[in-house]
Amino acid sequence: MLPGNINPRQMKAMMKKIGMNVEPIENVQGIVIKTAQGNYIFDAAEVTAMTMQGVTTYQIVGTPHFEEPAPEIPADDIAMVASQAKVAPDAAKAALVATRGDIADAILRLANHD
Repeated sequence: MLPGNINPRQMKAMMKKIGMNVEPIENVQGIVIKTAQGNYIFDAAEVTAMTMQGVTTYQIVGTPHFEEPAPEIPADDIAMVASQAKVAPDAAKAALVATRGDIADAILRLANHD
């Protein structure tokens, strides 16, 4: 039962009377909310669409995890790290991504793997 001893059938009728339509969105496989700081990723979520007075809003229920965006690594930085650490450019780029673009730290990490 809902608060105020209103049963779900009565609630649905009242919502329809005021022009509110609520429908679940089926088979949601994932949701990504992109922000400047990173992405909120819901791998499993329940989504409900509610339309009232021509405006549709969405409710997401689930637990997100946060992923920071990968930094953009300039080609010059990749070349410098590859040259200094004597590794392939792909390994240099991977080290730069792992260190969030810190050239010195990337070179040290690659040098310590020898």
